[in-house]
Amino acid sequence: MHHPIETSELLAFTKIVESKSLSRAAAELGAPRATIGRRLARLEERLGVRLIRRTTRSLALTDAGESFYRHARIAVDAVAQAEASLERDDAGIRGTLRVALPPALDASFHDVLTEFAEKYPEVRLELFFSSTYVDLKRDGYDVALRAGAALEPGLVARTLLRGPLVAVASPAYLDARGTPKSARDLAKHRCLLGFARGELPQTQWPRKNGKRLRVEGTFASNDLGLLTQAAIRGLGIALLPRLVVAGHLARGELVHVLPEVLGTDTIVALVYLEREYLPAHVRAFVDHVAAWAKRGFLDRAAGRGAVTARSADERVPRAPRRPRSGGKPRAGSR
Repeated sequence: MHHPIETSELLAFTKIVESKSLSRAAAELGAPRATIGRRLARLEERLGVRLIRRTTRSLALTDAGESFYRHARIAVDAVAQAEASLERDDAGIRGTLRVALPPALDASFHDVLTEFAEKYPEVRLELFFSSTYVDLKRDGYDVALRAGAALEPGLVARTLLRGPLVAVASPAYLDARGTPKSARDLAKHRCLLGFARGELPQTQWPRKNGKRLRVEGTFASNDLGLLTQAAIRGLGIALLPRLVVAGHLARGELVHVLPEVLGTDTIVALVYLEREYLPAHVRAFVDHVAAWAKRGFLDRAAGRGAVTARSADERVPRAPRRPRSGGKPRAGSR
């Protein structure tokens, strides 16, 4: 007799796939590792197919597992949506919310985080501040704050701010070293570099014509506040979001250089995994931060030179077109 699949088995399977680890899946589900392993084995036995190949070092989906995952994810999300439909007020929103954030945020952003915690006391908040570029699916995060210009598959982005990257230097630096007139002139100047994807110093800066310009630097940091101060102190030319340096430009502490040569549009966004049904506590957090951004955060950030992004070169996606049915998030999407 064929026994129906249990929700606990589907949940164990999807958590194992998304975390790529039995131990991590067990930790997230609050169950012993052996229990999660048994649920997976029971599911494979019911279906009569191997869903995941286990080796000593890693887990990998079989072809059957990939196909089954797409449907299992829809089913698990549907159960979560059914639970969410019973939530009648803010007090009903609960769950663990893991958020990855850059380290040097404006103090008003700290306020928005504590406001959310006060508004939703049953949500367990885990806020991870780091310049490390996290893989949401692999590392088990629900939401990340990102800044950059490029697109990324598998994620949905809720844009908070838009603005250009601008090359800036102090008047004193330009008086001493001369103002560059062309991309070629940049080779004679000191460049202050951000970190690409939060990991290694940049080796290229974007040009207005869509190409990239190779750069070398004497000073590199993943903290945009520090890069801004280094530029103000006359240490070199930095490429930074205008929203970070607008106040310093207005006060004459920095000067925009090579405006026709260097720069690209960039956005600051909250990103999360594309799902057919977004858990209620994740949606509540995204909506809360987006509402705060709409209340004039850009003006405050520009006026104070607030740091809101971890790296001028870090990738940020736009929201992809939603499929009619939930698709499997692409492997390795960040």
